[in-house]
Amino acid sequence: MNLRLLFGALVLTTATANAQLATIYENFDGFTSGSSTFPQNGWTVKLAANPMPYPPAPLMIVTTDTNKSIQAYSGNNSSQPSYLISPQIVTPTGDKTLSFKATLASPSPGPGSIQIGIASDPLDMSTFVAVGDLINLATVNATQNVNIPIPASTGSYIVFKFTPTASHVALQIDDVIYNTPSSLAVSDNIKSKEKTQFALTPDNSTLQFSANKEPKAIHVYSASGAKVIEGKLNNKKLDITQLQTGVYYILIEEANGSLTKSKFIKK
Repeated sequence: MNLRLLFGALVLTTATANAQLATIYENFDGFTSGSSTFPQNGWTVKLAANPMPYPPAPLMIVTTDTNKSIQAYSGNNSSQPSYLISPQIVTPTGDKTLSFKATLASPSPGPGSIQIGIASDPLDMSTFVAVGDLINLATVNATQNVNIPIPASTGSYIVFKFTPTASHVALQIDDVIYNTPSSLAVSDNIKSKEKTQFALTPDNSTLQFSANKEPKAIHVYSASGAKVIEGKLNNKKLDITQLQTGVYYILIEEANGSLTKSKFIKK
C-alpha cells in the first residue's frame, strides 16, 4: 500500500455558491443516507439514463452504514457512465494530489471503472477532461487506495466518472482528500506503537496524548477547514477549552516526520 490514511473522519462539507475550496477532506459520514439526497454539501451528480422503461434506474447512493461512502449503482444500465461532482475548487495549479478509496461493492455481477477528471461546468459533462489513469475495479470488496496528481487546469470541479460493464454494478468511493502530497502521505514503515494516540478528557477541555516520542507539532482544523490550533503539547496535553462544540480534524506531526490524521468531537 503506497498510502496509509490514518484518519477517522476527515470532512469538508461547508461551501457556499460562490466559495471555492482550496482543499477537500471528505469521508461522507456527515451526509444524509439515501439515493435522492443530491445536491448535498456542495456535491452534485449526473446520472446515466435508464435504458429500460422500468426500474431500477441508475442511482448515486449515500450508504447507510456507520462508515458512509458514495455508491454509483448502474441499475439496468450496463455501459453508460454516471458522474459525482465535487464542490467548486480553486482553479488547480498542479501542486495538489487527489486521494481516495475505491471499491467494487458486493454483489456486483461484473467489473467497472472510475476515471477522474476536471470539469469547468458541473451541469455539462462535455467539459470533463480526464486526469490520470483509469481505475479498474474487478474484485468484489477489494479496496484500492488511489492517488492522482491533479495538473494545472482551467476547470474548477473534480469529477468522479463511474462506468459499469454490466447491469447492477455498484462502484464505491470514500475518504476523498484533495491537498498537497506532503499532507497526504504517511510512511508505510512506521510501526503502530510509534503512532501518537489521544483521548478527550471527560470534561471536554483537553486532549490527552500518549506516544513513545512526543510529536513535533499538533494542528487542529474546524469542519470548514480553518486551522484553529497549532503548536506543541504541554505535558502531553492540548488545551481545547477555546473550541466551540463540534467536529474537529487533527493532523499530528510525529517525531519521526510522518503524519497521523484523525478527528475528535467536542461536546
